Amino acid sequence: MSLTLPRRASAEFAGTALLVAAVVGSGIAASRLSPTDVGLQLLENAIATALALGALILMFGPVSGAHFNPVVSTVDWWLGRRAGTGLTARELVAYATAQTGGAIVGAVLADLMFDLPAVAWSRTDRTGGHLWLAEVVATAGLVVLVFALARSGRTAAAPAAVGAYIGAAYWFTSSTSFANPAVTIGRAFTDTFAGIAPASVPGFVAAQVVGGLAAVAALAAWYPRAAESADAVVVPHLAEENR
Repeated sequence: MSLTLPRRASAEFAGTALLVAAVVGSGIAASRLSPTDVGLQLLENAIATALALGALILMFGPVSGAHFNPVVSTVDWWLGRRAGTGLTARELVAYATAQTGGAIVGAVLADLMFDLPAVAWSRTDRTGGHLWLAEVVATAGLVVLVFALARSGRTAAAPAAVGAYIGAAYWFTSSTSFANPAVTIGRAFTDTFAGIAPASVPGFVAAQVVGGLAAVAALAAWYPRAAESADAVVVPHLAEENR
């Protein structure tokens, strides 16, 4: 069996784990450093997440494309399936599994680094139509961004652009822009600033799926040949022999 897919899946696992560790860990640090100022906590959390995401795309992008997100991977498969670009169905399953497992490990890692129980189910309820709408908007915007960058040949800007989008979306969406089913599941495993109650996870994931569908429709209108660049999402990843 080729080592290519395990190698790429392991990069997705590690990258998603470190992303969630950054989200959860910076949330814990923010709540301890600024215990009486929720706005400052969110600012600290958003800045750390945006910077970490950009760095992780630079780190793992050449190996796997740095999707770190099952919606991004699914749209990559969907758009590229006829053009012979992007992920195959087998690769999609491997990516999504690795991303979800990595997200859970990342939350556990963050808890342990701050001397908290490894797993404590979040008690932060996040439910309601306004939050689900925010997740649709956040996810659709993210997916359109990464495919627009690939189609227009500007993937070199992806680390900064994707990090900036997520950092901004912390503030312009009422849900603080989870925009990622794997990250949403991982954040249920920590009862800290960034957590989400397990009962709230299905609503968020459903909204993120709708956001992915909205992105596919938007790409069909604005970038009808986006499928041709599916191999370059989020950034181009080299062939095995060239790594």
